[in-house]
Amino acid sequence: MITKKIFKPALLSVAVSAAMCSGQALAQDASAQDDNVEVIAVKGIRGSLIRAQAVKMDNSSIVEAISAEDIGKLPDSSIAESLARLPGMAGERVGGRTSGISVRGFKEDFTGTSLNGRELIGIGDNRGVEYDLYPSEIMTGATIYKTTDATLMVQGIGGTVDLQTVRPLQASETLTINGNYEIAGRDSDNPEFDNKGHRLSLSFVEKFADDTIGLAVALATTESPNNQRKYGVWGYGTNDDGQITPSGLDTQAISSVLERDTISVVLQFQPTDDLDIVVDALDISYSDSGVIRGFIEPFNVGTVTGSGINTSGTQIEANPVLRTDPAQKDGDLQVLGLNIEYHLNDSWSVELDAAKSESSKRDLRGESYAGLARSGTLTNEELGSREFVMSQDGVFFTSSTGLEAFSDPTALQLTGPQVWGGGLANLADEFTYDDTSIVQANGNPYDYFNGQDGFLNYADFKEELTTIKLEATGLLDGEVFHQVTFGINYSDRYKDKENKGFFAKSSAFPLSTAIPTEYLYDGLADLTWAGLGMVVAYDGFAPYNDGTYTQYDAGLLEPDRLGDTYVVEEEVTTLYAKVDFGTEIGDFPVTGNVGLQYVQTDQSSSGYTGVVGSNFAVCDANGDGQIDSDCLVSVSTDYSHVLPSLNVTVEVADNQFVRFAANKAISRARIDQMKASAFVKFDQNIDLIAIPNTIEDVNEYGSPWSKSAGNPSLKPLESNNFDISYEHYFEDEGYLSAALFYKDLVNLTRDGSFLINFRNDETNEGADYFIPGFHDRIIDRDGTYGPAGIVYEEGDLVTPPDYGTFSYFEDGLEGSVKGLELTANLPFNMFADALDGFGIAASATFIDAKLDDGSPIVGQSDRTYSLTAYYVLGGFEVRVAGTDRSEFSTYQRGGSNKIDTATRNAVTLVDAQISYDFEDSDIDYLQGLRISLQGTNLTDVDEENIDDNGIVTLRRQFGPSYMLNFNYSFY
Repeated sequence: MITKKIFKPALLSVAVSAAMCSGQALAQDASAQDDNVEVIAVKGIRGSLIRAQAVKMDNSSIVEAISAEDIGKLPDSSIAESLARLPGMAGERVGGRTSGISVRGFKEDFTGTSLNGRELIGIGDNRGVEYDLYPSEIMTGATIYKTTDATLMVQGIGGTVDLQTVRPLQASETLTINGNYEIAGRDSDNPEFDNKGHRLSLSFVEKFADDTIGLAVALATTESPNNQRKYGVWGYGTNDDGQITPSGLDTQAISSVLERDTISVVLQFQPTDDLDIVVDALDISYSDSGVIRGFIEPFNVGTVTGSGINTSGTQIEANPVLRTDPAQKDGDLQVLGLNIEYHLNDSWSVELDAAKSESSKRDLRGESYAGLARSGTLTNEELGSREFVMSQDGVFFTSSTGLEAFSDPTALQLTGPQVWGGGLANLADEFTYDDTSIVQANGNPYDYFNGQDGFLNYADFKEELTTIKLEATGLLDGEVFHQVTFGINYSDRYKDKENKGFFAKSSAFPLSTAIPTEYLYDGLADLTWAGLGMVVAYDGFAPYNDGTYTQYDAGLLEPDRLGDTYVVEEEVTTLYAKVDFGTEIGDFPVTGNVGLQYVQTDQSSSGYTGVVGSNFAVCDANGDGQIDSDCLVSVSTDYSHVLPSLNVTVEVADNQFVRFAANKAISRARIDQMKASAFVKFDQNIDLIAIPNTIEDVNEYGSPWSKSAGNPSLKPLESNNFDISYEHYFEDEGYLSAALFYKDLVNLTRDGSFLINFRNDETNEGADYFIPGFHDRIIDRDGTYGPAGIVYEEGDLVTPPDYGTFSYFEDGLEGSVKGLELTANLPFNMFADALDGFGIAASATFIDAKLDDGSPIVGQSDRTYSLTAYYVLGGFEVRVAGTDRSEFSTYQRGGSNKIDTATRNAVTLVDAQISYDFEDSDIDYLQGLRISLQGTNLTDVDEENIDDNGIVTLRRQFGPSYMLNFNYSFY
C-alpha cells in the first residue's frame, strides 16, 4: 500500500519564509493553519527541495530557487555550482571552478544579479558577476526570476539572479563552525605548488532585547589549489596538399592558489511590529596567484605524411621560448546596505533601501623568457627539431633533438629567443652597444627587435555603485485589484580600467646568461603529458625584483593598451508601478500583476585614441612621457525606455497552475564595448608586412594594420519576452513543470568591420599612420616571405599593404530565442513505500536561437541537462549530480588584457557527495556534527575550444577534486 503525506500550500508558505530568511530547520508551528497538518522537518536535500518548491509555487513570476541546504550541503565551494544545476541555467568554468552562469542562453553579462534585491557588482571587466566569488557559507538562498514584474529593479534579458543572506530575527539562533580539507586528484606539474587546500568558516545568529535586535555574522576563509594542463596553438594552417599543422605552440602547466576571506554581518532592529531596520555589510578579499609555465613558439613544418588533420611529421628550426609567467590576481569587494520598512497603518507601508558597493582588482601577469640563445645568435642549423602526430585533438610530440637545454638549468639561457621586440622601436637608442664584435649570426648588430626578454602585463579595475530606492505599498478595496506598489529607484555607476604593461630587457643584453641558481626551484616542471619533456622551473618574478630586467612603460609604446584604458559612467532613474489582482474566471482562481517601468539613462565615457606618432611613441609627440591632449576623447548620451510587464497565474486544478508572462526587458551593453577609447595597431610579423598591397590580397591573407574602437552611445540590449508554463505540485517535494519561452530580440550589440586605408583613414579625417623605419622592414636573410610566397633578398625593403580592418560596435542586431524547459522532482516513495528515501531532481532545456547576422548568442547552448539522484536514510545521505551542456560561445581573456570571443566544446560534469548527520546520536556532543565527503569533476572532463573545423585550439585539463567536510553546530 502506498501512503501519502498531507500536502498543503499553507505548509509551503511556512517553508517559503524559511527559505527566504534562513537556512535552518522550520521552527514555526503550523498547527494554527491546520491542526491535521504534520509539520515536516526540512533537513538535507529533501528539505532543500521542499523549500525551493515552495518559493516557486508561491511566486507570481516564473522562478527557480535554491535554499541553504542546497548551497551548504551539495559539493559546492561557492554558490555558482548550485545555480548551474537549476532548470534553464548553465555553468561555465574559469580556471577549473564554475564561475559564470548563463540563464536561458544568456551569459552573466546579460543577466541581472542582485544581493537581497540590490544590484550586485563583480570584480571583472564587465557587468557579469563572478559567482564563485561568493562562498556558500554566507548564503541562505537564491531566487532566479525568469520573468519579471515592475518592482524588480535588477533585470536582464536572460533573467535575474537574486542572492540572499540571512535575516537574523526570522532565523533560528545558531553557532556553527565548518571545516573542509581539499585535495586535487592530480599532483601539481610545477614543483613550487602542491594540490592541497582548506576552507574554514564560523557563523552565528543571536537575538537580543526580547527578540527586537538580531545579529548574524559569517566568517569564511578559503585556500584552494588549482592545477591545470593547458594545450594551445596559435591556429592551424593547410598546405597545398591539404595537410593541417599548427602555426604556433602555446602549451603550459598552470598552478595557482585561490585565497578568499569573507565577512558578512547583518544587524536587524525591529522595535515594533510596524518598523523593521536592517543593516548589512559584506567584505570579500580575494587572491588567485600562481604560475603559467611552458612553451610558446612559431611552428615551422618540415616533412609531413598523412592527409587532412590525421598527419605526422617533423617540426624543424624549433626555437622554443620557455615562458615562465607568474600570475597574481588580487581583488576586494565591499557592500554596505540599509533597509527601512515602516507600516504607516493597516493598509499602507513605505520602504527605503540604500546601498553602496565598491570593488577593485589588479590582474597581473609577468613574462620571463628563456631559451637556447638570444634571437639571432643561432643559425637555423643550430636549432632543434621535434617529431609530431596530428589529430582532431591537436598536436602531440613523440621525440625531440637539440632541445636538451630545457631540462638543464646550467645550459638554458635567460633571454628572449624570438624577434619580438618590434614594439620597442622608439627606444632604439636603449639597445645600442659599443662592442662591434658582438653581432648576430648573419653579421648584423643586435637591435631592439632582439631586445625583449620579458613583459610585465597588468590591468587595474575599479567600480563603484550607489543605489537608493523609495517604495510605497498599499491595499486596495477593489474586487479585482487588491494591492498597488509604486516607487523610484536611482543608481549611479562608475567603472574604470587602466591597461598597463612594461617591456623587460635583460641587463646582459646583447648577450645572455644562464638562469641564476638563486632563481631555481627544487625539481623540474612536467610537460611530458604534451610530449615536451621536463623543463627548468624558476621564479619568474625574480629578475623583475632584483633589477636584472630594465622595464619600459608599454602604455606609451603599445597603442592598444592606451586604447583599452577608459572610464564609463551611468546614472539611471527608474519610476515604477505595479498593481496586483485576483479574481475568478469560471471556477478557476486567477492571480497576477500588471506594471510599468520608465527608465531614464545618462551615460558617458572618456578615454584615449592610441596612435603611434612619428617619434615611434604612442600619443607622446614631444617625448615628455605624458599623453597628448589631442588623444583624449569623451562622449556622452542619454535615452529612455518604457518597460511593461504582465504576470498571470491560473489554478486549473488543485495545486496545478498555468502561468503566462509578457514583458519587455533590457540588459545594458558590455562596459568594455561602451568605452570611448580606440587604437590603431600594427603587427610586426614579417609575413604580414610582406602581404601584397591590394584589397584582394588583404581580403585573402589579412593585414598587419588594424583599428578598433568602442562606442559610448550603445543602447541596451532589448527583448520582448513571452512565457507560458504548466506546474503540477503533487507531493511536498515533488512536482512536474514545462515552460515555453520566446524572446523577440529587437536590439543587440553587433560587431561591425570594414576595410579602411591606413594611409588615408576616412574615419579619422584622412590620417596617414605609416611611419618609415617602424612600419617597414629590411630583410636580414634571403628567403620566401608572406602567405603569397614572395622571394626577397637580404637588404630588400618590405612595405606593408595600405589596407586593413576597422572594427567597432553598433546597435541594431535582431534575432529570436525559442526555448523549452522540462523539470521533474520525483520522490520515489510516491511509487512504493520500499523506495522511501530515493529521489531525483532532473531538468532539460532546449534552445533555438537565431541572430540576423548568423553569429551565436554568447553563453547559449542548444541543449542543457541536469540530474541529481539522491538517497536519504536517517542521517545518511548520498547524492550524485550531473550537468551537461552542448557547445557554446563565450568570452575569454585575450592578448594585451582585452576580451576575445571563443567557441567552447560541449562539457559534462559529475559531482557526488556522501554524508552522515549525527543529529539522532545517543551521544550528546555528537548531535551537532555532520561529516561529508564530496567530489567534483569526477569523470575528469576537459574544457576545450575548437575552431571552425572542429579541431581543438585550446584544452584545459583540471582533474577531479575531493573534499572532506566537518560541520558542527553548538546549538
